[in-house]
Amino acid sequence: MTTPALVWVEAARPRTLSAAVAPVLVGTAAAGDQVILWRFVAALTVALALQVGVNYANDYFDGTRGVDTLKRVGPRRAVASGLVAPARMCRAMTLAFGVAGLAGLLLAAAAGWELLLVGVASVAAAVAYSGGPRPYASAGLGELFVFVFFGLVATVGSAYVQAERVLPAAVAAAVPVGLLIAAILVANNARDIATDGAAGKRTLAVRLGRRRTGTLYAALVAAAFASLTVVALLEGSGWPLLALLALPLAIGPARLLDSKVEGARLVPALVGTSRLVLVFGLLLAAGLAAA
Repeated sequence: MTTPALVWVEAARPRTLSAAVAPVLVGTAAAGDQVILWRFVAALTVALALQVGVNYANDYFDGTRGVDTLKRVGPRRAVASGLVAPARMCRAMTLAFGVAGLAGLLLAAAAGWELLLVGVASVAAAVAYSGGPRPYASAGLGELFVFVFFGLVATVGSAYVQAERVLPAAVAAAVPVGLLIAAILVANNARDIATDGAAGKRTLAVRLGRRRTGTLYAALVAAAFASLTVVALLEGSGWPLLALLALPLAIGPARLLDSKVEGARLVPALVGTSRLVLVFGLLLAAGLAAA
């Protein structure tokens, strides 16, 4: 039986793909006038394919382990709802990682074979997030993974494939990007506290509880905007502070997560944070380019 394309798109969680786009935009802009268009496209392909692969992996592992059930309050999961057989989701996950690997191989051939190690580590971390004998998402380490790989590695790596060296501006810019992407996961896990806790998935949100999870979210967002000053100082320009214009977009999600709202009513916080990441990334990339 053929699975409708819409189901695969839904399983890829398109509302959160800003977490793949923003780091590539910012890292590429940090490389200045050294940008090579095909490398940008390849880096964006790697980032998007990795995130889709992570989302498929999460759908597969949480569905087969019983973490995701029909009682979950967020968007439906393909495996748990019976829309996609586990074996097919596993193949889709492998395909997504394969696409990321092929694009990464092209970049490694052009910019340095050391990138292969980064790619292998990224895929391994993606699978271990919800797969393997001890998924680290259940150990409360998901936010750290997101910060490191979707923030630091993706941003610095996107600059590296252009300049073929580690750029201090890219490292500094990776911090606020990573913090905001981690905030996406915090908003997601805040929504799922009840169902994750019942299934034995001990995310950081489950460990902290609803109130302190809201505090963590606010701290991540505040730290992200505050760290823009470091980027501006390294660039010797105020242009990176252009990203401060995205601050109003953080107010709604922060208020929602600071309230007593739970479950499905927190979905707008996730969507709003994803929108914040995209606008923040666009503005910071524009600021870096202008600087």
